[in-house]
Amino acid sequence: MNMFGNVVDNDFIKDRLKNAISNGTVAHAYLIEGERGMGKMNLAMDFAACLVGDEKRVMERNHPDVFIVEHEKPDTIGIDDVRKGISDTVSIRPYLSDRKIYIVGEAEKMTQQAQNALLKTLEEPPEYVTILLLCTDEKALLETVLSRCIKLKMKPATDKGIEAYLRRNCSIDDEELNIAVSFAAGNPGKALRIAGSEEFRSLYREVMRLCAGIKHMSANEMLSYIRRIRKYPSGTEDFFDLLQLRYRDLMMYKVTKDVNLITFRGERADIMEAAALSSCEGIEYIMEAIEKCRARLKANVNPELALELLLLTMREN
Repeated sequence: MNMFGNVVDNDFIKDRLKNAISNGTVAHAYLIEGERGMGKMNLAMDFAACLVGDEKRVMERNHPDVFIVEHEKPDTIGIDDVRKGISDTVSIRPYLSDRKIYIVGEAEKMTQQAQNALLKTLEEPPEYVTILLLCTDEKALLETVLSRCIKLKMKPATDKGIEAYLRRNCSIDDEELNIAVSFAAGNPGKALRIAGSEEFRSLYREVMRLCAGIKHMSANEMLSYIRRIRKYPSGTEDFFDLLQLRYRDLMMYKVTKDVNLITFRGERADIMEAAALSSCEGIEYIMEAIEKCRARLKANVNPELALELLLLTMREN
């Protein structure tokens, strides 16, 4: 079995879990924290496969001793979900292995009542049970729940690790690979999502056209552009990330004059031309404006007004 072969980097966590298995010191509850896309579920499934000794059935999600707790409401894990997914079956011994594994994805969505229901199992777990809570922010969980879990916090993967992960899991050219690795900022799931995505390619082309032509865009053209961007299913987050990378490239070339250090090497001619016409202060001002616009949208400011202000700032600087 390739232990933890689906997890990118995070060797400290993998080694800790491997040692727990080999030493017979597997805990009854673990909290795995990390942003969406970091590979928490991959880590949990690989750990479960190691514990029950059957990678194939676990990965196919049909092992009788490995349970992934489902929830009916998309934004809430309620008390009935915890009872049905864990409490009602926890006293039944494993069928095929020595352990039963319960995996709760998006554990931060558990209501207080659901957490209290889970707490009863965490306080007196059967010796054969291991519960894995996966969350993006442990602050959403009760201290009484946290205190009964071994905490494991996933860290961003290295560019080298993500590159190897993408080469194993998809087929893309070197240019797309370079963009996906840089864009992911240490998040393997994010890298895999955009690698080979036609939607992302389309958004990428939109952003590059914007940066190349912003100086000459009229107010009506800006509004038309904003409405087009807002229709993308991924929303504005990918738009902001692409803009930041593009202006980071501009600053990098402005300072170093080395095209090998930029992410969007296919845009080097435009970047070189823009660098000659831009000041470092102006580039920094635009990068700050991108972050301000992102924050404004999160604060529910009118999206069209916030984006129009950003585009005006880009045009003026």
